[in-house]
Amino acid sequence: MVFSDKVLVCRDCGEKFTFTAGEQEFYFEKGFENAPARCPECRRARRQQNGLRSRGPRERKMYDVVCDGCGQMTTVPFEPNGSKPVYCQECYRSRRPNRSWA
Repeated sequence: MVFSDKVLVCRDCGEKFTFTAGEQEFYFEKGFENAPARCPECRRARRQQNGLRSRGPRERKMYDVVCDGCGQMTTVPFEPNGSKPVYCQECYRSRRPNRSWA
């Protein structure tokens, strides 16, 4: 299949951008059926707005809690709502069922 550059209009900013033959070939190989609706700058801005950073890990909010097993202070990556016990890593591991895959 032969591809040629196409000029498209960005859905967000209304600016024209080029959907290159190489990009079209990539989309075709990946099975994408639709051309991009946003220019590269608007796509990048949308990813950042949605928290999908292109570099580095996302920073996760941690919550200080008291372990329901041993009573020690620990941190967890979710906000406990009181409906279930919260354990430190050591107590959590000791309560998990032993899984052997032998």
